[in-house]
Amino acid sequence: MRVMNAGVMNAALRLPLLAAGFVALFLGVAAGLARMGVAFPLPDARLLAWHGPLMIAGFFATVIGLERAVALARRWAYLAPLASALGAIAVVAAQPLAAKVLFAVAAAVFLAACLAVYARQPALHTFTPMLGAACWAAGGALWLAGAALASVVPWWIAFLVLTIAGERLELSRLLPRPPAAQRAFAAVVAALVASLVVSLAAPAAGQAALGLALLALAAWLARYDLARRTVRGHGLPRFVAVCLLSGYAWLAAGGLFLAAAPWLPGFARDAGLHAILLGFVFAMVFGHAPIIFPAVTGAAVPYHPRFYVPLALLHASLAVRVAGDFAALASWRAAGGATGAAALALFVVFTAAAVVRGFIRGR
Repeated sequence: MRVMNAGVMNAALRLPLLAAGFVALFLGVAAGLARMGVAFPLPDARLLAWHGPLMIAGFFATVIGLERAVALARRWAYLAPLASALGAIAVVAAQPLAAKVLFAVAAAVFLAACLAVYARQPALHTFTPMLGAACWAAGGALWLAGAALASVVPWWIAFLVLTIAGERLELSRLLPRPPAAQRAFAAVVAALVASLVVSLAAPAAGQAALGLALLALAAWLARYDLARRTVRGHGLPRFVAVCLLSGYAWLAAGGLFLAAAPWLPGFARDAGLHAILLGFVFAMVFGHAPIIFPAVTGAAVPYHPRFYVPLALLHASLAVRVAGDFAALASWRAAGGATGAAALALFVVFTAAAVVRGFIRGR
C-alpha cells in the first residue's frame, strides 16, 4: 500500500498507537518465551494464553491499521489501530471478552478502510489486501462465536500474508509479466481462501490446503517480485530485497511444514506457523520499516549496513527453533526463541538509533 497523504493527522497523535503496538509486541514475545520455558517475567501468568493474539491482533494489526489509515487519509480509519491497541490493553487488564470485541471492531473498521481503497482504485493489488482484511474480520467473528483460537489462527495468517502479497503485487505491477502470471496469482489467492473455508469442516485437510497455497504464493512472489532486480543494487534497496527474498523462502518452508505436518516428526505445525509469522512476516517488517516508519511518524530512518545483523540473527534463530521443533528438543526451541527475541530487540534498538541519527542530520 502506498502512502497518499501523511499529513492528515499530526505524527504526535499516531505515536501513542504505535507505542501501544510495540508494548503488545513486547508482551507477546515475553509470553512466547515463557511458554517455551525461558525464564522471563510476565506481569500476569494469564498472558501465556494470549501470545498469538498479542502478536497478531495487538502488534501487527495495530501497525498495519495505522499504515492503512495514513494511506487512506481519513480520520475514521484510525479507529482500526485504536481499537486493536485498546484490545491489547484489555488483554493486559484481564478483560478477555472486551479484548475480543475490540479486536473484532478493529477488523471491521480495517475492512471498511480497505474497501474504500478498492473503491478508489479497483485492481487485483487492492482487492488482495481487502480480501485479507475480510479474513481477519471472519477470524475475529469466529473467535467471538466461541471458536478455539487454533481454528482462528489460519484466518489471521491469511490476513497478514494477503496484506503483504497485495503490497508486493502493487509495487511490482509495472514489471513485464506474462498475462498468465496475473491469473496464477488470482488462482493462488482463491485457493488460499478456499482452504480456510475447508478448514471449518475439516481442519486437517484445510491446513494441508493452506500450506500448499502458501507454498505456491511463495513461489509466485520469488519469481515475479521486484526484489529479484533490486537485490542486485546497493544500500537500502538491496537490504529490502534481501529481506523479501529470504522471507519468501521461510513462507515456502512454512507452507510445506503445514501441508506435511501429519507425516512429519515433532512439532511440525509449530514450525510451520513460526516460519510464516517470524521468518516471513518479520522479514517483511525489517525490510519495510525504513520506508513505512517515516511515513507514519514523520521521522527519517537512514539506512545503515548494521540492519543486516538483526535480520541474520532472526533467520539463524528460527533455523535453530525449527530444528528443535522437528527433533522435539525443548532446549533448542527455547534457545531459538530467546535468540529470535534478541533479534527483534536489536532491530528496535538499531531502528531507534537510525531515527536519532536522522534527526541529528536533519537539524
